[in-house]
Amino acid sequence: MKRFKLKLIIVLSIVLVIFFIGISMYTSYTKIENTVEEAIANQNLEAAKSIAKAIDLETYERFLKEQNRDEDYWTIRHYLNDAREKLGVLYVYTLEVDNPTTSKALIVGYPENKDNPNDFPIGEACTVPETQVKLAYEEGKQFVTKILEDTKYGHEYMTVGTPIMNGEGEIISYLSIDISTDTLDEIKGSVMNSNMVLLVLNGLFVIIFIISLFLLQKWYQKEVGTTEYTYQKEIKTLIASVSSLRHDYINHIQILYGFLQIGEVDQARNYAESLSKDIQTIESLKCNLDHPGLAILLQTKKLTCQNQEIDIQITVDDNPFDNIKTIDLINILSNIIDNAIDATMELPEEQRKITVSCKADELFYTFSIKNTGRKLPDINQIFKQGYSTKKVEEGRVRGQGLFIVKETLNKYNGSITLDTTKEKETIAIVKIPTK
Repeated sequence: MKRFKLKLIIVLSIVLVIFFIGISMYTSYTKIENTVEEAIANQNLEAAKSIAKAIDLETYERFLKEQNRDEDYWTIRHYLNDAREKLGVLYVYTLEVDNPTTSKALIVGYPENKDNPNDFPIGEACTVPETQVKLAYEEGKQFVTKILEDTKYGHEYMTVGTPIMNGEGEIISYLSIDISTDTLDEIKGSVMNSNMVLLVLNGLFVIIFIISLFLLQKWYQKEVGTTEYTYQKEIKTLIASVSSLRHDYINHIQILYGFLQIGEVDQARNYAESLSKDIQTIESLKCNLDHPGLAILLQTKKLTCQNQEIDIQITVDDNPFDNIKTIDLINILSNIIDNAIDATMELPEEQRKITVSCKADELFYTFSIKNTGRKLPDINQIFKQGYSTKKVEEGRVRGQGLFIVKETLNKYNGSITLDTTKEKETIAIVKIPTK
């Protein structure tokens, strides 16, 4: 029976690993795909703006009056075709938007067809969706469509459009560009190949993440036994923080790539510089300690403080602190630091400060937690079960934290002292014999 359960667990673990790797890679692929489409759309919008500004307005306005395939028509058509060839897109053309539902193609930039002199009729209905037509008609804004299908000409493409202004700043037409899905797919494939390493790393991250969870769970069961709640809470907080940092990292990479793809180097540089603070925050979370339980506890408390705008400083001696059980050490420090966080939260952000010190010598482990906050009202009563200086909240038991700390310290012949050293500063000092 045990072997069957073990096999079942192994099979389920493998399935979960494959599932999470698939989800991770699919998510990354989708993000890259969306970023590429957005970058290409922005790039072609900029190109459309340049073409619209450079168009011969006098010639185009004469064409708009008659709308015949005359000399003015062919002058504009040759100009648009030249732009099409230089951009390598499907079509470059002008649009008439005179109602909120449909648009009409006026001049399509394409070489003259001797066999079909009436190709691309003036005023032919266009496939631009009503949503984008309405945006152009009512607000005079540029637009970008999703992938469209033209059954008449047999193309799939994405369309961008921007207004053509006359000398008085009035919109007289729209300049549109159709980008073939073949072009989009080619660029996506190139980007995907260059980002394959990132996708593989995402898969490896999931594998390492799951293995780490398994190893932490095994170690945790050995250390904690039946008293799992306190420790599990700290692990979950750390995992959530790491997952959040990883998610933000991927988003930042995609945004930076999007800027670079459309040639916005200055915006990419500014965005990268804005990440400096976040990178420094991540670097400041490093906590290489010999005691894994203490490392996890201090990591989670530091993350909590940073989220609450609390300035926290932590110093730890190079010592395994192995003469006290992990669950007991976490119970002691977690309750005291949580009380310190609650106390500082009553102050303005600029006054919130906590200092944590973990030292060891031949005689004692000494843990010092100092925080800003209001003066303690009655130090003699504070260790009694049920006594609390905090406000009563419905459904929440108060007055257990320091009582648990005191009871735990009694097992090790340890001691705790609390003192208000200044008007708004309290220090808790825990001493535990090392032998």
